[in-house]
Amino acid sequence: MLKGSDIMTRSVITVTKQTSVKDLAAILTSHNISGAVVLDSNNKVIGVVTGSDLIFQNKKLHIPSVVAILDSYFFLESPEKMGLEMQKMAGATVGDIFSRDAITVQEDTTIAEIATIMSEKHIHTLPVLKDDTLVGVIGKKDIIKTIATEPGSGSTT
Repeated sequence: MLKGSDIMTRSVITVTKQTSVKDLAAILTSHNISGAVVLDSNNKVIGVVTGSDLIFQNKKLHIPSVVAILDSYFFLESPEKMGLEMQKMAGATVGDIFSRDAITVQEDTTIAEIATIMSEKHIHTLPVLKDDTLVGVIGKKDIIKTIATEPGSGSTT
């Protein structure tokens, strides 16, 4: 059975929280990738930033619905969520827009487990660790490539 180490990309493109949004866009474009792993000053994985995070910056701001009852106003959605959206939309660095608490896998995680995580959590960039050290990354293209090249993988119709 194939494992993460069999399909991962070993030369991982990484960024830091200080990387500008403009530089991130250039990195993703020049390397033809959909996301990058965010590392702290100790080279530990702290999150992932993707093209979706960049696109988010250009969306329309959703104003939460408010109901007025007897001179009181009630938000039907969290005003804190709106604040976080505004912060992300105005972000100038990766630190402002990246997804924290990255979901990671170990290099011996099976392809079936990886595909399940990616599908259920809507993740397209998955850092691969050996102990606590980044050793690779698996993108959705890696899973698709495996389905296309491995006999017996994917659907049996």
